[in-house]
Amino acid sequence: MIASLRGEVLQVGISSAVIDVAGVGYQVLATPNTLSRLQIGHEVHIWTSLVVREDSMTLFGFASTDEKSVFETLTGVSGIGPKIALAVLAVFTPDELRRALASRDEKALGRVPGIGKKSAQRMILEIGDKLGPVLGEAPAAGGTSEAIDPAVLEGLISLGWRESEAEEAIRAARENGAGSSVPELLRAALQVLGSRR
Repeated sequence: MIASLRGEVLQVGISSAVIDVAGVGYQVLATPNTLSRLQIGHEVHIWTSLVVREDSMTLFGFASTDEKSVFETLTGVSGIGPKIALAVLAVFTPDELRRALASRDEKALGRVPGIGKKSAQRMILEIGDKLGPVLGEAPAAGGTSEAIDPAVLEGLISLGWRESEAEEAIRAARENGAGSSVPELLRAALQVLGSRR
């Protein structure tokens, strides 16, 4: 099991980064929050979870052990795979997810792409209080900008949204005060799209 990586950031994309560890480049799928902390050319230490399937080995990366623990708990829920678990963490911080589960807020959980009413109910029943108490994370503050960021638009389209839906969600996210960085804006747009399901 690859539990963590320490190395130089070679590349940062919409949904993944490449980290050079002793000459080997590891591609790591990560949340917008984690990716926003990575800078090309800088050394980074991230926590990882390796998901092995018959036809693939995929490495998921996290800024904190808390994020990693939440991810691994989510993938233990029937019907929730690693990509949906990552989408949950793209929409919610670990503490926001704890609050949604504690208040049994199916509507909030349904904002995540790929999570319907039944999946939300399963999460509430199967996870319960396994994530522990709220740890007191503060939400990130952000500014506004009017342009449609092509990287965010491409990211949303690659996740299956139509271009018109994606553009509208980006505009709405900016109106709601989303940050101007690609990861912040992508996360906010996903929340907008999820709320319209």
